Amino acid sequence: MYTTTFPYRIVAGLALGWLLAAVPARAQFDNVTREVTRRGTAAAEFLNIPVGARATAMGSAVTALVDDATAVYWNPAGLGGMQKGHLVVEYAEWLAGIDFNFVAVTMPTSFGTFGLGVTSMRTSEMEVTTVEAQNGTGETFNAASYAFALAYGRALTDRFALGGSVKVVTERIAESSASGVAFDLGTTFVTPFRGIRLGAAITNFGTKMRIGGDDLLVRVDIDPNNRGNNESNRALLKTDAFDLPLVMRIGLAGEVFQGAGSRLTLSAEAINPNNSEQYVNLGAELGLLGDLLLLRGGYSELFLPENVRSFTLGAGLRYAFGPLDFAADYAYEQQEFFDGVNRFTLAMRF
Repeated sequence: MYTTTFPYRIVAGLALGWLLAAVPARAQFDNVTREVTRRGTAAAEFLNIPVGARATAMGSAVTALVDDATAVYWNPAGLGGMQKGHLVVEYAEWLAGIDFNFVAVTMPTSFGTFGLGVTSMRTSEMEVTTVEAQNGTGETFNAASYAFALAYGRALTDRFALGGSVKVVTERIAESSASGVAFDLGTTFVTPFRGIRLGAAITNFGTKMRIGGDDLLVRVDIDPNNRGNNESNRALLKTDAFDLPLVMRIGLAGEVFQGAGSRLTLSAEAINPNNSEQYVNLGAELGLLGDLLLLRGGYSELFLPENVRSFTLGAGLRYAFGPLDFAADYAYEQQEFFDGVNRFTLAMRF
């Protein structure tokens, strides 16, 4: 009798204990392990760093109102309404002391407006360390990322403009590099309702990027169990290919007050990237003394879980000297895990 029932009691007790232990374990698995996001799944993440102190200070919500050379980056349709040539130069000390620079120039013609833009990010020299030489080998290396863009925009009517750009993207670290080609496409539309503008842009649609180079050459022993073979065969490691950071932006902007040499412009836009969740950017610009002095503020990555960016502030000055219009802009962008970023932009219309 006992020989038949005792094992079943043991099995039943073990099963009950397993079920009681599995409940909190399953809850922990559901809350932690199964939370899969798209962050960090794209190459050339530097393409998501905003350019232009004006745009940055307005929380990067400028898809519907950009009208200067930074349209090469934000929305090439913004080039369509330009009546003068424009040159913009920006410098920022990005996170961890990385240099970030942007230069763009545009030229309107009877066929539309053409633009050239260069985005550059570069680290300082760093010391090479290995497992054997953890204090340094005496050698140094750096990393850099570049994007070269050719853009075109044209106003098809007095309310609708269309634009596009093609850019070559490259990233390098030490003796390895990756490159790709990307395309941008954008539109702007001025509505009949109080001049409210709509803008939409798809950026960084292009090829995958795969890193390769001499740093991926390694020595391997293809048969470690055989002591008589060549133990110094040269092999080339093959890395995975990653998509570019594709982004779709839809923006809305308009003046809520305008008169007596002053105005207040508000903007908002929704962003849908392929390497993150969706979020919203908000921005405001107050123009005083006929836009001689401009004050700006904004908020980035609203509704994004664990957002890295948040509020932004900035100011700008405009001054016309004969046929030339000069501008100087400043922006401060708060970061969650690093010190805030200060950005400076100089621009000239000619």
